[in-house]
Amino acid sequence: MAFIKRKERSKERFSLLLLDLEEYYFEQHTVYHVTTSSAKKRKIRGSLKVCSKSIIFEPEDHVEPILKIPLRDCKKIEAVEEKDQNPFNESKPAGLTILCKQVYLIKENNVVAPYRVERGDSTFLFHLEVSSKTEDVVQTLLQLHRASCLDKLGDQTFKMHIIQYFGVLSFQNVSEIPHMECEAEMVTPLVTNPGHVCITDQSLYFQPLNGYPEQVVRIELHRVKQIYKRRHGLRPLGLEVFCTENDFCSDIYLKFYKTSDRNDLYYYIATFLENHMVEHTAESYMLQWQRGHLSNYQYLLHLNNLADRSGNDLSQYPVFPWIIADYNSTELDMMNPATFRDLSKPVGALNKERLERLLSRYRDMPDPRFMYGSHYSSPGYVLFYLVRVAPEHMLCLQNGRYDNADRMFNSIGETWKNCLEGATDFKELIPDFYGNDPSFLLNCLSLDLGKRQGGSSVQDVVLPPWAADASDFLQKSQKALESQYVSEHLHEWIDLVFGFKQKGSEAVAAHNVFHPLTYEGGIDCDSIEDPNEKIAMLIQILEFGQTPTQLFTTPHPQRITPRFQSISRTPSVNTPLNELSPGNTSTSEDSSFEDLTEETRRLAWNNIAKLKLMSTHKIHKEAVTGIAVTRTASSVFTTSQDSTLKMFSRESNGLQRSMSFSNMALSSCLMLPEDKAVVCSSWDNNVYFYSIPFGRRQDTLMGHDDAISKMCWKDNQLYTASWDSTVKVWQCDSADIANNKRCQFQLLAEFEHEAGVNTINLNPAGTLLVSGTKDGTVTIWDTSSSVQLHQVHCHSGKIHDVAFSPDSRHILSVGEDSCLKVIDVQTGMMISSVQADEEQRCFCWDGNTVLSGGQSGHLQVLDLLSTPNIITKITVITGGEDKQIIFWKLDC
Repeated sequence: MAFIKRKERSKERFSLLLLDLEEYYFEQHTVYHVTTSSAKKRKIRGSLKVCSKSIIFEPEDHVEPILKIPLRDCKKIEAVEEKDQNPFNESKPAGLTILCKQVYLIKENNVVAPYRVERGDSTFLFHLEVSSKTEDVVQTLLQLHRASCLDKLGDQTFKMHIIQYFGVLSFQNVSEIPHMECEAEMVTPLVTNPGHVCITDQSLYFQPLNGYPEQVVRIELHRVKQIYKRRHGLRPLGLEVFCTENDFCSDIYLKFYKTSDRNDLYYYIATFLENHMVEHTAESYMLQWQRGHLSNYQYLLHLNNLADRSGNDLSQYPVFPWIIADYNSTELDMMNPATFRDLSKPVGALNKERLERLLSRYRDMPDPRFMYGSHYSSPGYVLFYLVRVAPEHMLCLQNGRYDNADRMFNSIGETWKNCLEGATDFKELIPDFYGNDPSFLLNCLSLDLGKRQGGSSVQDVVLPPWAADASDFLQKSQKALESQYVSEHLHEWIDLVFGFKQKGSEAVAAHNVFHPLTYEGGIDCDSIEDPNEKIAMLIQILEFGQTPTQLFTTPHPQRITPRFQSISRTPSVNTPLNELSPGNTSTSEDSSFEDLTEETRRLAWNNIAKLKLMSTHKIHKEAVTGIAVTRTASSVFTTSQDSTLKMFSRESNGLQRSMSFSNMALSSCLMLPEDKAVVCSSWDNNVYFYSIPFGRRQDTLMGHDDAISKMCWKDNQLYTASWDSTVKVWQCDSADIANNKRCQFQLLAEFEHEAGVNTINLNPAGTLLVSGTKDGTVTIWDTSSSVQLHQVHCHSGKIHDVAFSPDSRHILSVGEDSCLKVIDVQTGMMISSVQADEEQRCFCWDGNTVLSGGQSGHLQVLDLLSTPNIITKITVITGGEDKQIIFWKLDC
């Protein structure tokens, strides 16, 4: 129904839906239809449409019916002459007369209804308002009549009309530079409209051959959000352009005559847009869905879009699964698995008895064998559901008729039952069943759709007892689609329709084999030389339905549902946490994250939510800003906005040292290798090096024009981030610092940003740097080349903390918008977004589980994976704006 909603209903009664499949509309002329049926001569003004297989007269008076005269049923087409009152007494054609065997009367009294056919010889007289064109029109009709009698519209005739009727294309801007031009067709549901494509350095133009529905369609390239190559008729000829993020509402769908033309246009636009749009892949969407960033509905729409399904192509309309199996109960129990359809099986395999009959026939069938003689998605099935809102499309598909009233979409329960028991009915659903517009279930247009055997007329769709009305039905269907059961099993249906069970031996094992014509590569239409045979094959493909493009060749992973657990800091203190650090302990029971084996580290993270408060120590006068721990965990160093660096002893459980380097706040600290020095950053734009053995400041680096916010260290390189919008890399030898020597600082690189840098982090190998800025932007850099890899604006405010996952595949960021965002490093795509209860200030994570510190002073655990609880022990140290450091113990 999306294609209905995208375009306002035209006041013009004529549409391309009145044409036959593979028929083209060329031109129109203002004429007078002269009738003498009531002993009185009448002249009815209207428009005469010249088409490749018919002549259509659209009267201006909406009470009068539209007349459609098939050219192959015409017995005579000729000009009518009359004497002019002029000195030369010459004759000239004043009109044309058409003798035909049958005519279709459409929209009588302006009512959408089945076409009425009048058979028997009839003569129609039309006077052209511009009489000088009469002879040209007659010659065109005669040529088209000869082609229709031969049952073919040759390429030469078609191209002649394209050349004849194209005007000069005027660019919007005189400075535009054309890149390429070619012929193509604009695709809308059941209609292809030929025309001319031109692309410039600023715009994409499509000029319809017939000037319908508008003279020129123009799309500015800077407005384009996405472009997709499409199959059309199972051939790589389509291109769809989107100027919005809505996967269901494209701005134009073009079908080219040559794949090379399609590809040239695609790559030109893609090159133009490479810095303006993010490429979406099935894998990137899968990650977002798996982590809960996309709903089931959104994910299915994205997969349909990537698999060549389009609202403009009814033979490849987006396909959605039947979800609910209970259409008899008065209440819908979402907690009962029996409420739901088995998503691991195609519709044809849901009924065991029917499946056995189908398999028996399949085994006896010669190659190529198939289990199902009809598809789960086709134009007929789409319009079966949408006939109440798209009656003209149904009439177009079925030669001016509705289906038998008893075979219409009368009841949802009856339709589901027929899909389970019918010998040839295996259809799935469409997205509209999970949308917000219930009009496709209601006969709002008061259509006469016929009477059923019992005498009742076809009106609104009969709903299941558990639905109060059509809107309630949609709401409960949406809830069912997003339910826990469906979230846990949707990947099984994806395997069937878009995944590894779509083709080959896996499809056979899953009882998921359809007619060969529905699969890409099932037949090569370009190898068919006879034009009539080729058109017949294309029509068969378009009407029968097409299997989506295969997106996955391995089993699709199951969805992961994120959930929060909260760990209270203390019942009385509620101040923001600024630092959170895995700490070491000196006892044999406890161990640090750094010292754990990979297996033990994983087990420790599994139980991170079971932290217990061990002790609190208020050692600063202002907020704690940084924590650094020695390898033996004997000492903990902290920085604070009170401008001091303090050393706390775990052994004596007391403060040992307090150092002041500046009269401004210290913003962070880190421990250098060998535990010989601590590095502190300050709001006074400097970095201070403190020697632990000598107990004094050893060196100072004056490196920025504004406050330094965060630092990282890797292989004798110090990375400093500053509110002056830069990150700088300095060479300094830790051995010199350990030996109490002054360091020769050398600036190696500088990373420029558009806003102040609030935080940075390195991946474990030191090959990648991530930065988070005050304007909410995460940037990923290659440290070896200083090249920016990705820039993602993912927060609506300042970013507090960022970090790579241990495998460097993902980045987690937290900001003042209270969101935790996960970014895929390879693609730069945001694959997950979780809204916390409050602003998160800092965190540590293992790539799946996050331990974060919030604004109120609480620790929160975000579990992305559920795994068994194993006993292990670690220590965590936190520091916050309450001037305290707190030691936590994991003991489970």
